[in-house]
Amino acid sequence: MAGEAVILAGGLGTRLREVVSDLPKPMAPVNGRPFLEYLLSYLQKYHIRKVILATGYKHETISAHFGNNYKSLDIIYSVEKEPLGTGGALLLATDKITDDNFLMLNGDTYFEVNLPDFENFHVSSDAVMSVALRPVKNAGRYGTVTLNNGRIVSFSEKAGESQGLINGGIYMINRDWFRSVAPGSSFSLEKDILEKKITGNFIAGFVSDSYFIDIGVPEDYLRAAEELLPPD
Repeated sequence: MAGEAVILAGGLGTRLREVVSDLPKPMAPVNGRPFLEYLLSYLQKYHIRKVILATGYKHETISAHFGNNYKSLDIIYSVEKEPLGTGGALLLATDKITDDNFLMLNGDTYFEVNLPDFENFHVSSDAVMSVALRPVKNAGRYGTVTLNNGRIVSFSEKAGESQGLINGGIYMINRDWFRSVAPGSSFSLEKDILEKKITGNFIAGFVSDSYFIDIGVPEDYLRAAEELLPPD
């Protein structure tokens, strides 16, 4: 099992301001615990040994809460001094990655993918990146992903209320490949890597119907408190 993971934890949480005080989005409290604790507990369950928290906005709030460890996890901080976008934040964090392949999680989604199965899929696919995909009945809010023989061939913009596969916010990434294709120090992982690199690169899609929630909007953030049990 891959031993290192990056969590993108620099989100401002602008859409949550009406229900959450001025906090980084991953620190939004769910049943009295920061949402980020749920993600760290999930990784710890699969014996991940090191997590790099890619932080920015109010990063001191995160480091003051977690320090350098969470249970058996070692925590390292990668702090962007100015907004770098999701891709730029990840690129900066890869300076602290030593494994050939590593996990990456969005800090505002919780997706209970079986990580050993995901890694085995990634390795057997010989992919440069694999994305965990979730089938949903209403994909309109997210946009959809199209697969062909396990390979992602297109991303569609948010539209309508049709069912489909959505990006679940968990990735397995080849570090050297990602660093080689990064278009600069500030860019979007979604727009500049996923959408532009699906031609000529094998970016695989791993489908899982495991539990999924995205706390990016107030209604789903409030639903998280009804569905998630606080970490032990």
